[in-house]
Amino acid sequence: MSEIKVNSIKGVGATAAAITVNNTDGTCTANITNNLSNRNLIINGAMQVAQRGTSVTNISTEAYHTLDRFNLFTENSAGRLTMSQVADVHDGFAKALKLECTTADTSIASNETLGIQQKIEGQNLQSIQKGSSDAKQLNLSFYVKGNANATYTCELRDIDNNRINTQTFNVTSSWTKVSLTFAADTTGTFDDDNANSLQITWWLHAGSDYTSGTFATNTWATRVNANRVNSSSTSFFDSTSRTFFMTGVQLEVGSVATDFEHRCYQEELYRCYRYYVQRGFEVLMGSKSGAVGFPRINYPVVMRAAASTYIQYDGTNGAVRNQNDGAKVTGFSTYNHYDYGFASRGSNGSANIIYSSTYYADAEL
Repeated sequence: MSEIKVNSIKGVGATAAAITVNNTDGTCTANITNNLSNRNLIINGAMQVAQRGTSVTNISTEAYHTLDRFNLFTENSAGRLTMSQVADVHDGFAKALKLECTTADTSIASNETLGIQQKIEGQNLQSIQKGSSDAKQLNLSFYVKGNANATYTCELRDIDNNRINTQTFNVTSSWTKVSLTFAADTTGTFDDDNANSLQITWWLHAGSDYTSGTFATNTWATRVNANRVNSSSTSFFDSTSRTFFMTGVQLEVGSVATDFEHRCYQEELYRCYRYYVQRGFEVLMGSKSGAVGFPRINYPVVMRAAASTYIQYDGTNGAVRNQNDGAKVTGFSTYNHYDYGFASRGSNGSANIIYSSTYYADAEL
């Protein structure tokens, strides 16, 4: 029987082996680029889910305005923008996040900021083995385009240990796939809990408080605000013609940007439900201690933590609809907030009547 004895197999021009052979037991480790499941640490990376709405204009404050899991923050700037979920078919994607500058700000104060973030629970990051001698590299890939060429800064921020790692990326007027490999960090472990441990930030505008220091590419270090954004980065607020599109966001263990892990809409929606749920409901009203109310509404999934909730009907908070006569009934508040549901009661309405409304539950990081 013929056999080949090797330590590894490496492609011509490659820097890493495709297959590494263990000389003791004969097992091997393969660096395979394919569609293995559950490798993308990002939720809603294909920009499919937008429970809160598909477009918000004149944004001046931080919030999850449209697309689920993508927080937009802006501070201290006179610049304003529109954030939207848009149809843009390319490379297997049908949706994208779009930002449009609607009010420019070219007189940049030192404390101004603008960026997009996704925050990840520590218990979802343990495979990275951060803070150990076996710490893994991370690859962040995404597709971007804009109205013109631009350079922006991408930051990984270790919230638990106050550390950052930053790199720049370029945008052109055509869709481009960006792949950024971040070094392994043997300092500082991620907490194994449901709090924010890793924050990915795409910086689009920053004042000198964030750009005046020493920018170190792909180096983990203690967070110093002045070092967080490259001083040569473009300002998104430099012109009302400025746009920024992004989709296909993937964060995975390793140095290779594998094919994007496409998940069906239903699966992505339920992952988003862990952080925010917006759903209509119908209940049969009951009564207790002189008040009317309905039994606990259960969420479709267990949320990250006990959510803050409210109900709303026809634009009125604390209102429900009488399904018998269509009347709006007001004065309801929520209580007994858990990670799996809530209850509500009020002084109006009648027992043994079916009422409907919409509830909003927020357990975002």
